[in-house]
Amino acid sequence: MERLQRDGTRLRGGLPEVDAGTVDAFLDGVARTGAIAVLLSAGDPARFPEALDVAIVLPELITAFQGRLRGAVIARDAEAELGARFGVRVQPSLIFCRGTETLGVIAKIQDWSVYVDRISRLIDRPAGAVATVVASIVPAHQLSGGDR
Repeated sequence: MERLQRDGTRLRGGLPEVDAGTVDAFLDGVARTGAIAVLLSAGDPARFPEALDVAIVLPELITAFQGRLRGAVIARDAEAELGARFGVRVQPSLIFCRGTETLGVIAKIQDWSVYVDRISRLIDRPAGAVATVVASIVPAHQLSGGDR
């Protein structure tokens, strides 16, 4: 945890750190409470400055969802292995899991309303439904005629 505080990605919220050896126990513990696990795969904040923003927003999201979410931060040296396991393609990313099932991944920093909408849909989705990845949100008015 000390190293994580030094790199700035764990500034708030007192979130535990997980790695390949501890993530399943964390996911199982969260599942037993009936909550959804949310894991932060931050990446190097020098390379991905948004990691600091996502690290600050995550505890606020946990609070806003009033006990429905439990968070942890993936240890830097486990990000590649766990990223491959959970389908992370972009950092920083928030990974949502019900037990060991990946519900979805929200990449990069998003507007608060996007987080609330996407997380609500992910955590209310029936078990076994297909996971989704949200890499970025482009408003419909910015799409060209051929992209619609």
